[in-house]
Amino acid sequence: MKKVVSVSLGSKSRDHKAKTDLFGVPMELQRIGVDGDLEAARKLLRELDGRVDAIGLGGLDVYLYVAGEQYIIQDGLRLMQEVKKTPVVDGSRVKDTAERRAIRWLAEKGPFPVKGQKVLMVSSLDGFGMAEELAAVGAEVVYGDLMFAAGVPYPIRSLDELKEFARKMAREIVKLPIHMIYPVGKAQEEEPVEKFPEFYHEAQIIAGDYHMMRRYMPKTLPGKAIITQTTTQKDREFLQARQVRWLATTTPIID
Repeated sequence: MKKVVSVSLGSKSRDHKAKTDLFGVPMELQRIGVDGDLEAARKLLRELDGRVDAIGLGGLDVYLYVAGEQYIIQDGLRLMQEVKKTPVVDGSRVKDTAERRAIRWLAEKGPFPVKGQKVLMVSSLDGFGMAEELAAVGAEVVYGDLMFAAGVPYPIRSLDELKEFARKMAREIVKLPIHMIYPVGKAQEEEPVEKFPEFYHEAQIIAGDYHMMRRYMPKTLPGKAIITQTTTQKDREFLQARQVRWLATTTPIID
């Protein structure tokens, strides 16, 4: 049996262990959170190195792919470099593929409309595949990177403008400590602090990274659709309490 472990900067409360079969190969999958502690993540990665069949990094990206350019988040790269023997990945290519396909599927067969709908993507540089596909299928997208990551009250309203923002700023952003650009550890469980709530309310669809959208989410979002990645049962209850109508996720919960 192959053993795969994901070491996540996220909350320990989201830890999970499951067995499954992929392409005829039995697999044991485990997710271990470190509550945002980078040193604990480094220690755990060194302990796992050479003892498991593959390692994933969670709670952060290492590589961002935007408009044909690759950007490397330095905190993520330093964690990846702790592993010397075992194959280690950050899932960025898988995410890009899955999110693109998910948007196409939703636009063609989904239970709620996407074309012509107002969409808020709270952060887009970490999910450029989704950002690009939403524009391609005819959604009216607000890219919220400046508003929600930097607190600048400026919505990016076109893909070309998003690409220009990435060209000018991404190489500096990836040098910042991960906690400054993404909620890690206990920050993922804190009560949301509303930021630019009018953009949540104006959109029919809120898309992108779950922790980023949750961090600034208003108390009610009646009738809205959410497109995101992994959500636990607790997350789904959180969204139901806010009267969200639809939830589409790109990653299954195994077991």
